[in-house]
Amino acid sequence: MIDFHVIPDLLYVIPTDKHSASDVKSILVSHPEIRFVSLAAVDLMGNDTDEKIPISDFYNNLEDYLDGKAVQTDGSSVVLPGIATLNDGKVDLIPDPEVIWYIDYNYEHIDQKTGKPVGTLRIPSFLLHNDEPVCSRSILKRSTENYEEKVKDLFLGNPELCSSYGFAPDDLDRITLITATELEFWVNSPDEIISTEQLSISQELKESYWKRTKGVVRTALEQVIMILEKYGFGPEMGHKEVGGVKASLNSSGEFHFIMEQLEVDWKYSGARQGADYELIARIIIKEIFRLHGLDVSFNAKPLPGVAGSGEHTHVNAVAYLNDGTKINLFSPEDPDKDYLSVFGWGCLFGIMKNYSRAINPFVSATTDAFERLTPGFEAPTHCVASIGQDVKTPSRNRSVLLGLVRSEDNKYATRFELRAPNPHTNTYLCLSAVYQAMLDGIDYAINSGKSTTELESEFTKPYGTPSDYLLADRLYRCEDDIFEDMDSNERDRLFGTPVATVYDSISSLKQPDVAELLGKDGIFSPTLLDSYYQAMLVRWEMELLQKIIPANLSTLRSVTRKESGGCSYDERLWKDITDLKNLLGKDTDEKQSIFTRIKGAVKANDWAKTSEYQLAMKNAMNELRSKYKTYCENQI
Repeated sequence: MIDFHVIPDLLYVIPTDKHSASDVKSILVSHPEIRFVSLAAVDLMGNDTDEKIPISDFYNNLEDYLDGKAVQTDGSSVVLPGIATLNDGKVDLIPDPEVIWYIDYNYEHIDQKTGKPVGTLRIPSFLLHNDEPVCSRSILKRSTENYEEKVKDLFLGNPELCSSYGFAPDDLDRITLITATELEFWVNSPDEIISTEQLSISQELKESYWKRTKGVVRTALEQVIMILEKYGFGPEMGHKEVGGVKASLNSSGEFHFIMEQLEVDWKYSGARQGADYELIARIIIKEIFRLHGLDVSFNAKPLPGVAGSGEHTHVNAVAYLNDGTKINLFSPEDPDKDYLSVFGWGCLFGIMKNYSRAINPFVSATTDAFERLTPGFEAPTHCVASIGQDVKTPSRNRSVLLGLVRSEDNKYATRFELRAPNPHTNTYLCLSAVYQAMLDGIDYAINSGKSTTELESEFTKPYGTPSDYLLADRLYRCEDDIFEDMDSNERDRLFGTPVATVYDSISSLKQPDVAELLGKDGIFSPTLLDSYYQAMLVRWEMELLQKIIPANLSTLRSVTRKESGGCSYDERLWKDITDLKNLLGKDTDEKQSIFTRIKGAVKANDWAKTSEYQLAMKNAMNELRSKYKTYCENQI
């Protein structure tokens, strides 16, 4: 640990209006502690690049760097399968001048001349292959610009629509998509083991939720908020989440055995800037807590049996008029009568109809993500929305996929909260897919000629009722707790059976109608969709073979027999446990274990079978853990 503190007079950002070569050089010359430059692009897996360009080289080639002529990388360093190949692997890095550039400080490396930490100017950038943009950032740029342009044209050509918001077409300046995320994460003291049983009990008793932070966790969280403020995030709060246990106090007055779940929120911004903020926040949070001797996990489900970490993503669209007036396009003309405007209903229709097949492949693309989306942990499992018990009562339903956020006092607050994303969701691609889906719904809602009342009636239709846009055998709105008020069979019947593996999720990208929706206006090209599909497939395969099966095998080997004293109950339990161990990991002349069957299916590229066997493995492991827990608890 180092004696870390927030330094107020550091340069934290270079704003968008200071990205000319002369401005950048002038700023950097006046801050000699900034010794390196890095062009940070985001590949299709969500990984960001980083390199250390000496500031002297950057000065010597400044115009070339800012024009994207000087930095190239090997395609093997980024995830672009089928694009950056071995025989055509060169990829160019092109700075994005439309977002904030920020300085990443190494607080453990002090510049001898200035006495300040050494800084690296990180410039968010695009990846180009053969002059074609191929990265996550470029997809979001195209998606955002396409949405904003199409919606602006829609308003310019529809005076009646403009009138419903109180302005004329000539008053409209621009349309802007805005977003914000709520980032959850776990922190713990390394090398100290805390049982999941302790965590589960603490969670049930709500011993941590929104409680006061203490000691080093409090210090680190406060410093994170202070630094995010310096970077222009506009942090709104940081607080304890539902998971965690009370830390122990040692004789020196220090806390140890730390295991806590936290959340940090910040204000909305434009889509691309918002996605950048999420990436930057993860880096800052991890680094600040590390400097205090604490480890941070952004995994969706770091520990079985306790709460996972989400990254609730908020979206809406705003019209800016020439006089500077801002209008929330989701807000209805009469908020005492309607939940949403016709435009807002269209966006909601589009997300809910297309979520499972066109959006979820970019939200839940890892086994870890699916481990989080299970009943009992305030994580959504089914595609259903809540808009509020009535127009006067905003939604507070935490069991649904999407919630409509409204405030009687603030019409600008009307927005959608998508609750399925997790900290490792690729926000650039998730938002891009959401915007494509919203455009599809807007097209239907506006062209249908239906009123807000008619659209509300269609969205809240009973199960089995035909619709001009939505599926008949689906319920799209539910204000009840779907976990407490119905069983799994009823949830599957009403809301559709959710996909449960990575392959089940991404396989929809191969369906022509999904590819057409995402590829409309050139947003997700067939090449990019296939590259993303291949990247997620390979990662899923590697996770199964290199992480999940070895971890499960280690668990099997840790399940050992106790001295039963001839107790027949124990003997029956142990036989069941042994049968499960053999089913999972023991090959015989007569049959293969589930582990071996998974390996064989992967080798044969039989992804449907791999998916089937993975679910069988998950169910058998859950049953094994449950039975072994019962077995151990019966020992005295």
